[in-house]
Amino acid sequence: MIERLTCFTGSTTGNDPKWVDLARAVGSDLADRGIGVVYGAGGGGLMGALAQGALDAGGEVIGVIPSFMIEREWGRDDLTEVHVVQTMHERKALMADLTSAFLALPGGMGTLEEVFEVWTWRQIGLLDKPVGFLDADGFWTPLLDSLRGISQAGFMSQASLDDIVVAPDLDSALAGLESRGVGTRMLRPLT
Repeated sequence: MIERLTCFTGSTTGNDPKWVDLARAVGSDLADRGIGVVYGAGGGGLMGALAQGALDAGGEVIGVIPSFMIEREWGRDDLTEVHVVQTMHERKALMADLTSAFLALPGGMGTLEEVFEVWTWRQIGLLDKPVGFLDADGFWTPLLDSLRGISQAGFMSQASLDDIVVAPDLDSALAGLESRGVGTRMLRPLT
């Protein structure tokens, strides 16, 4: 069972309010299921909506944020736990330690960077925790099509593509992540 889920998502709201509604609903639904949320401790955008949805439903929300983001007032301090770290690398390593699995909601460059890093860690054996994309309304479909092209060109194995969970809704995403075997620890230290 997934005890905590790290969610990567946008620090802005995007151009369509449905993404804010999605993030808030994911947070609320995870709380209703007793699954804690681990995220980057951002106060705005989809990150803030995700956290607020979980908090409003009485859920556990753990934020991990670098000190330079606190200095820029990008974080929030009303979470169940807030961990302040020095670097982005420390942030991702701690988020990986605190979670059972990872799920990318709609987002931009930061979301992509985070999900690709943990997916890579899984592929090279640094952690055993499953990774997925919440492809609500086909948000990630163009990216996934590009990844299939990269695989067809011989730069990514089909096994790597098959390992990633792609789901149109949270129920399917959680089922897919659990079917991949929820991880419990980092397999090798990152430093």
